[in-house]
Amino acid sequence: MPTDIFLLRHGQTEFNAQRRLQGHCDSPLTLLGREQARAYGQALKRCGDLDDYALIASPLGRAMETAAIVAQTLGRDPESVIPDQRVKEAGLGEWEQEHIPDIHSSWPGLEAIPGWYIKGPGAEPLSALRERLLHWLEDPATPQKVILVSHGVTGVVLRGLLQNLGDDEMWRQDKPQDAFYYFSQSRLHRISC
Repeated sequence: MPTDIFLLRHGQTEFNAQRRLQGHCDSPLTLLGREQARAYGQALKRCGDLDDYALIASPLGRAMETAAIVAQTLGRDPESVIPDQRVKEAGLGEWEQEHIPDIHSSWPGLEAIPGWYIKGPGAEPLSALRERLLHWLEDPATPQKVILVSHGVTGVVLRGLLQNLGDDEMWRQDKPQDAFYYFSQSRLHRISC
C-alpha cells in the first residue's frame, strides 16, 4: 500500500463547464482546466523534493492531459506519466454526457441522495469501484510514493477508503479542482492551489 499519496482531480473540462456528467467518456480540458493543472504542479513544487514519487494517472484523456501538465511543471518528461485503469472514473452508465440539471428534473429528489452520480441506469456499482481501487492500493507493484491524477467520484471513494469512512461521510467530501489532498501517516491534508 502506498505510504504517501498526493491525490489530484483533473482540471476543469468542457463537460464540467457545461455541467454534464463524464464517467468513462471524455471531454478536453478548458483553458481554466489547464491553468488548474499548472497550479497543481506549482503547489506540488512547494511541497519539497518529489523526485522519488511516481506520477500515475487515470488513462482517460482529461486525467492524462492534467498529469502531463503537472509533469512539465515539475520538470519531468510528460511521457513519464504511468496510466492505470484501476484509478479511472466511475462508469456512470446511461447518464454519461447528460446535463446534470436535466437529470435532476427527471428524477425529483435525486440531488439529495448521497452519491447520486452512481445511481443511474447501468452505472458502475460502488462495490465494484471500491474493489478496483482497493486492488490498486493493495497491489505490491503500486509505488510507495505516488502523485495520482484521477477524478471526482473516484477521488472521493479513494479518500473514503484511506480514511475508513462510512458511505454518508464519504459522499460529503468535496471534489475540488482548485486544491488537492496529501495522504501520509494515516492522515489527510488539503492543499490549496
